[in-house]
Amino acid sequence: MTEPERWDADDALEHLYAAHWRSLVRLAALLVRDTGTAEEVVQDAFVAMHRRWRRLRDPERALAYLRQAVVNGARSTLRHRVVVDRHTRAEGARLSVVEGPGAGVTRRDVVRRGLAGLTDRQREVLVLRYYLDLSEAEIADTLGISRGAVKSHASRGAAGLREAIGDWWEDGS
Repeated sequence: MTEPERWDADDALEHLYAAHWRSLVRLAALLVRDTGTAEEVVQDAFVAMHRRWRRLRDPERALAYLRQAVVNGARSTLRHRVVVDRHTRAEGARLSVVEGPGAGVTRRDVVRRGLAGLTDRQREVLVLRYYLDLSEAEIADTLGISRGAVKSHASRGAAGLREAIGDWWEDGS
């Protein structure tokens, strides 16, 4: 079968899963900074799409819908973390992690740390642009924002990332 509009939910999701699972998990992992949680976010997106397959207006856009569901799921996960962290601090159970430049730190680790310091929207735009290689129009569609907003978030995010990486290299090399 090559025409998604003729597929039933099982066939469509099986095809999408085989073709895009790994890239969607990587997208989510870059946003939530945890592979296990990323896998859960992506799995939830596939389950939700399966349930709603018959109501999908344009099956040709199924991958775009999945990406949007993954981004939205990542946002929800991050919001939940903020609430949990706030509650944990209120309870006085602070967890501290000491991180510093170590001999085993890779360039990827540095970029991940830099991404973590950006706003959620900047991180989302940069990940969609440079990891998934989406166009400005595709990013705007995925995030539900204008192309101008995509450009603005990309510019500010890239500047913030350059600053964070520059600081790390100066401190850690």
